[in-house]
Amino acid sequence: MRIVRFRADSEEMYYSDTGSDYGDSSDDETIEQAQEPDFGILFDVDGVLARGLNPLDPAIRAINKLKDSEGNMKVPVAFVTNSCSRSRDKAAMLQRWFDTPVSPEACIHAPTPAKLLTSFHNKHVLVIGQEHRKEIAEEIGFVNTCTVEDVRRAYPFLDMVDHENRRRVSVGNFSDNLNFKPVEAILLIGEPKRWESSLQLLIDLLMTEGKPTKAPESLSQVKQLPIIACNMDLVFMAEACMPRFGHGAFLVCLEALYKKITGKALEYEALIGKPCEITYRFAEHTVAELAKKMGIKRHIKKLYFVGDNPNVDIVGCNLYERFLKDSWINRRNGNRNNSINRTLPRSRSIPCDAALYEQTVTSMESLLVGTGVYNPEKESETTIPEDKVYHGHRDIAHEPELATPTRYVGDVDQGISYILEKEHFTITT
Repeated sequence: MRIVRFRADSEEMYYSDTGSDYGDSSDDETIEQAQEPDFGILFDVDGVLARGLNPLDPAIRAINKLKDSEGNMKVPVAFVTNSCSRSRDKAAMLQRWFDTPVSPEACIHAPTPAKLLTSFHNKHVLVIGQEHRKEIAEEIGFVNTCTVEDVRRAYPFLDMVDHENRRRVSVGNFSDNLNFKPVEAILLIGEPKRWESSLQLLIDLLMTEGKPTKAPESLSQVKQLPIIACNMDLVFMAEACMPRFGHGAFLVCLEALYKKITGKALEYEALIGKPCEITYRFAEHTVAELAKKMGIKRHIKKLYFVGDNPNVDIVGCNLYERFLKDSWINRRNGNRNNSINRTLPRSRSIPCDAALYEQTVTSMESLLVGTGVYNPEKESETTIPEDKVYHGHRDIAHEPELATPTRYVGDVDQGISYILEKEHFTITT
């Protein structure tokens, strides 16, 4: 097996945290290093690589183009999805689909970047979601968690939207569990099964600083619990003829109820998942880590993202491209310590103490495919209607131009061919 890598952009520069500028790779790199990739690829899963539980034929061809004769990937690749499941399950599924080793670390779900929020990992955290929610929370570092069901049992008189519970407690001998530890933070990893009960209990906890045994004397004096929300997608496509409610719809309900009851806007400690910058920064870190494990010694200078949703995947890519430009300009001007979050709102900030590989990526390209949410027959591939109803989260400004990809490709196979040709990267056996 022989890998050949030719550079056409030898004058490309990037900046390092060490304070050095790096120019033509031939000046500093060995011939062996120059044959290695200095780019990484990020894939969305549903609509790009698969529909439901079945891989798409173009995806099988695309992944094969990235493998050597032994079936191993020769370019660092990560899978970035707004779904919520256990990383080992996703990795096993991808491995079956494409007959190539996939590590759980290469699978980035909506909650995964919460690994960076280490200040909350030891707090008593309420986890909202459905299957495997406690396992998923523990997988990303939260070691002291509870569920809505735990809160419901501890405080049996709270859930009066459930008429069965209302009748049950009216004739039984129930009392609050005063030993139940106060909830210190809320981790919303996905929509729950029973929205009405979860909304009631969440509002109760938010108005009582996590201990709903006594009504607050003044809502204006109540300090809101920190909320970490993962995946802001309002809707998603499934088997139905119309989009279905996503986790973003649940967040809209929570925000509206909190505002209506308290008169204050709900504040988020962190928004995580596409299109937020922290997810793409974590993806860059992941690609760097995978490259290191592959034995690649070159810095990763460029990322490609292949997605099917203009308002999630592509907006996120363009937001991160903007973040990269602002960050590098700021650091070139000597403002390294304050550059990471200078341009980001609080809810989308990246922890300054996050354990991340050095930021070496200087640019990001987005490829939009027509095999998922985006339908090229109904929409222009280059423009997004200005008057289209905005489905994004309220903490992400509506900028329609950000939904325009670097390039439209029919499917992921065409996308990988484009990337390999542009990078002059060839895998031969």
